[in-house]
Amino acid sequence: QAQLVESGGGLVQAGGSLRLSCASSGRAFSSNAVGWFRQAPGKEREFVAAISASAATTYTVDSVKDRFTISRDTARNTVYLQINSLKPEDTAVYYCAAKRGFTRINSPRAYDYWGQGTQVTVSS
Repeated sequence: QAQLVESGGGLVQAGGSLRLSCASSGRAFSSNAVGWFRQAPGKEREFVAAISASAATTYTVDSVKDRFTISRDTARNTVYLQINSLKPEDTAVYYCAAKRGFTRINSPRAYDYWGQGTQVTVSS
């Protein structure tokens, strides 16, 4: 079972950067794909990026791919989301989630394990 813990969120000014972390102590984490989602107040949860278990394959949605980078440190059992040039519209709770396989990566329902989320607030 994969238990996920996000960290790295905070309050930043527009134009700043953050690196979010998703760590797990579960043995299954290393064999799971991991996705990042975000949810702004009053909006649905939105897929942002995903990385395969081997880290060989990544996918980032077009709307943020020039600013968001997903990566994985298998030795540390941690997945990162680097966010640059932050904008006020990036304000949301960011969640990581894990699943087997690299299919339906943009569907929240496809994921088996979720973290509790980390708040990112961007001031203008």
